[in-house]
Amino acid sequence: MERMSVLFVGHGSPMNAIEDNCYTRTWKEIAMKIPRPRAILAVSAHWYKKDTRINNEEAPKTIHDMYGFPRELYEIIYDAPGSPDLAGLSKELISSDSSFDNSWGIDHGSWSVLVHMYPERDIPVFQISIDAAAPPKTHYNIGRELRSLRDQGVLIYGSGNIVHNLRMVDWTMADKGFDWAYEFDEFVYEKIMKKDHESILNYKEEGDIARLASLAAA
Repeated sequence: MERMSVLFVGHGSPMNAIEDNCYTRTWKEIAMKIPRPRAILAVSAHWYKKDTRINNEEAPKTIHDMYGFPRELYEIIYDAPGSPDLAGLSKELISSDSSFDNSWGIDHGSWSVLVHMYPERDIPVFQISIDAAAPPKTHYNIGRELRSLRDQGVLIYGSGNIVHNLRMVDWTMADKGFDWAYEFDEFVYEKIMKKDHESILNYKEEGDIARLASLAAA
């Protein structure tokens, strides 16, 4: 079996779920270029807990965790099946404390992109939380422990945004961002390309650009 890819997608506005634009078309192209997954392990920036939780439902519910958007967005149901077996295997692979939790489901951090990548909704999806109490290194280590899933056809898919500061949103800047946002985005890209993981884990050392980039949860 061909080793599956790992993806991180900046999902941006929830409106991308119902729009046709350069971002959504790129997501569709990515899905066509990579092997078809056996299942998808989704790590969404919208499921924060004080430990690591894993959804192991047969049929995870669609979570509409956004407010003030058009009704059309809330009518989307991404009713892909779950994967209890792979969720169980994931729990076994994680050495730190983890537990099953089906109080959540597949939130818009996941489905707003997946509706474009896999609109048929026929690939099992299970979601894992972000531990709000843990440092970046903990999540990095969890990722390393889960990487063997790639050899079993599981697409490990993370979503959120590298830069996310809602306090400084300027709606007049529809086609551009702040200089510090571009600078931090470039910092992350450069370190990833150089495989300099330690610099990313210690991103706060970048000072103001890092502080401004992460003033709000993604």
